[in-house]
Amino acid sequence: MQVRRQSPSASNQGYAIASSSDQPQNILEKIVWQKEKEVAQMYASKALDALKAEVAAMRSPKDLPKDFYGSLQNSAVKPALIAEVKKASPSKGVFREDFDPAAIAIAYQRGGASCLSVLTDKEFFQGGFTNLQLVRQVVDLPLLCKEFIIDPYQIYMGRSHGADAVLLIAAILTDADLAELQTLIHDLGMTALVEVHTQQELDRVLHIADVRLIGINNRNLETFVVDLAQTKILMDRLAPEIRNKYLWVSESGIYTRENLDFVQDCGASAVLVGESLIKQPDIESAVNNLLGK
Repeated sequence: MQVRRQSPSASNQGYAIASSSDQPQNILEKIVWQKEKEVAQMYASKALDALKAEVAAMRSPKDLPKDFYGSLQNSAVKPALIAEVKKASPSKGVFREDFDPAAIAIAYQRGGASCLSVLTDKEFFQGGFTNLQLVRQVVDLPLLCKEFIIDPYQIYMGRSHGADAVLLIAAILTDADLAELQTLIHDLGMTALVEVHTQQELDRVLHIADVRLIGINNRNLETFVVDLAQTKILMDRLAPEIRNKYLWVSESGIYTRENLDFVQDCGASAVLVGESLIKQPDIESAVNNLLGK
């Protein structure tokens, strides 16, 4: 899978560039092209150095990054749950009309989630960095900035709004950018969750130094079709010493305790769940039911 960029520039070296008359080949490419516009607007609205200064000033104990990786690794609940604060998706529309990020986060925490994921994409998922900040103010759990990261600016934005971890999607980044962005995330004291969907993407990620946390997305990002077996397919091909080197997260398509048991048997130490929880009237009870409490 190759996701093209729209604008040739120094930062886009290594990417195929679409012509001005081309249409996006899939939803992921459409999202990335929108991100290019958003990042340009971010740089225009506030200098990167000013944003870096804001992040550097976050030195009080309550502002320091929480241990996202450690929370998953040491969770008493197995597999550990990353519960997602997500209002909508481009394929299924709005999941919850009475969407209150803070109330949802509190319900997740009470239900027993180990970490939370907060969608910050506005155009396609009706999220935002403001939601991340709102959630940070009401819960103590480590937070993942769930964004389509293509530029360091977005990482600083996530940290400035309270993120403890950041998602990096292998399908939209070159190996060089994956390595560089992961280094920045680690240097800021955060955790990088590196997401793959295919065998090719996993092979690439396994050759990048200092990768610690790998997510297997059971949703095909070209078609948005979900197949829970993707976790098993990719993990079954790993030698034990490779499997044991990383902490694994199974993402998407998880609805029941049986689904949790399945991906745990495959080798996943954690799961990322959004849609099946966010749609329930009583979210705290839904988390309890999922975890088999």
